[in-house]
Amino acid sequence: MNSTISSRPRPLITTLSEPYWTGLKSHKLLIQRCKSCLLLRHYPRPMCDACHSMQFDWKEVSEAGLIYSWTVCHHTFHPAFSDDAPYTLLTVQLEEGPRLVAPFRHSTTLNIRLGLPVRAGFELIDKELTLPFFKPA
Repeated sequence: MNSTISSRPRPLITTLSEPYWTGLKSHKLLIQRCKSCLLLRHYPRPMCDACHSMQFDWKEVSEAGLIYSWTVCHHTFHPAFSDDAPYTLLTVQLEEGPRLVAPFRHSTTLNIRLGLPVRAGFELIDKELTLPFFKPA
């Protein structure tokens, strides 16, 4: 691993979000689900937005979705990402409904469009952290 990657800010893994990050290490997308109304939600949070239940579990979802929106980042928010610029971040609507933000890994962004089918991939950062990305389906 190069020093740029090792110096990047890391996500804060909390008790609430830990199942999501553990799932990524196993190359699975686990999304929080309300036990009362069965609403899937991402990012993990303690209370359901729809019914206000505090009861939840985790559901493995498909890795498939459609591009909901995207942005090309030319100016990085942290110096450790400067070698990657420009890079594309996607908001993807998963087949099951929730939206997830992750980088787009493809040689070109010329054919990117709303509704483009994509699939999740998993990038091993180190033994403690795996991050999601999306690629064309």
